[in-house]
Amino acid sequence: MRILITGGAGYVGSAALRHVVENGHQAIAYDNLAEGHPSAVGDAQLVVGDIADTAKLTATLQEFRADAVMHFAAATYVGESVTNPEYHYRNNIGGSLSLLNAMRTAGVKRMLFSSTCATYGMTDSAVMSETTPQAPFSPYARTKLAVEWMIRDFAHAYGLGFTLLRYFNASGGSPDGRFGEYHHPETHLIPLVLDVPLGRRPLIKVYGNDYPTPDGTCIRDYVHIDDLASAHLLAIEQTQVDSAEVFNIGTGDGQSVLQIIQACEKVTGKTIPYEVTERRPGDPPRLVADPTKLKTRLGWKPKYTSIEDTIRTAWAFHQKNPDGYLPRKEHSH
Repeated sequence: MRILITGGAGYVGSAALRHVVENGHQAIAYDNLAEGHPSAVGDAQLVVGDIADTAKLTATLQEFRADAVMHFAAATYVGESVTNPEYHYRNNIGGSLSLLNAMRTAGVKRMLFSSTCATYGMTDSAVMSETTPQAPFSPYARTKLAVEWMIRDFAHAYGLGFTLLRYFNASGGSPDGRFGEYHHPETHLIPLVLDVPLGRRPLIKVYGNDYPTPDGTCIRDYVHIDDLASAHLLAIEQTQVDSAEVFNIGTGDGQSVLQIIQACEKVTGKTIPYEVTERRPGDPPRLVADPTKLKTRLGWKPKYTSIEDTIRTAWAFHQKNPDGYLPRKEHSH
């Protein structure tokens, strides 16, 4: 298959790009580099452009003769979405509308959308299946749910096959330490905790320890990016022109903030001090996937089932790349 990957220079998009290429498909990254890094693309082709540029996107799809699109490009900072919702609505919903229009013009009929478990909101269920009611609690999550509905409506009206993938917490890096998580600013727990043994911060802040969980701190489901990428490949290979599918991607197992700190201490061999501070608004106590459907329908099997193994790959990347991705000089057209 020939797959165009929006946001292909980002953390998860570049992992999916590398995985589909390694498995015999052709792929190009399309990224405006607002958050992405050219060096994350590796040896694949990178087209620098914005998804809001419908004409450029259409031309790129036509020139590449794309069979399918994997759509990762989005603003993802939950806190920023609260203070600057306009940017998130314009970027995530407006950008996705531009992409759907470009696909219609270019005759591309298959799409994979990277959605989020945040669309489920503050649920009481211990684990979340694809049928858990969706009640998003942040502007970011609301934009993702709006795009899910937009894709469904376009599919119904214009004949488009799609798969929606709702991820839990993407984590880890490539086992060789070459690729990994680098955001600026960083908001994800594992890289923030690893900043302490790296000497970048004196301690880690724990936002609240009075949640209804065994140790009082929030529980999340951490899924390795290579396992996320393998789920994307299985899903795109199964997506037909009349498909309409939804899958959760997570391990089905959750770790609390304190368990992540302890696992990072174990992997790095260093003590990691922390201080408990106020809860953050909008943090649900527990987000854990029920990945049964993905495993039974697509035969997905995660390689990383221990949080220590996932953290080990993150630690390898941060040790090898203390400044994250250094900018690569050359850009392809």
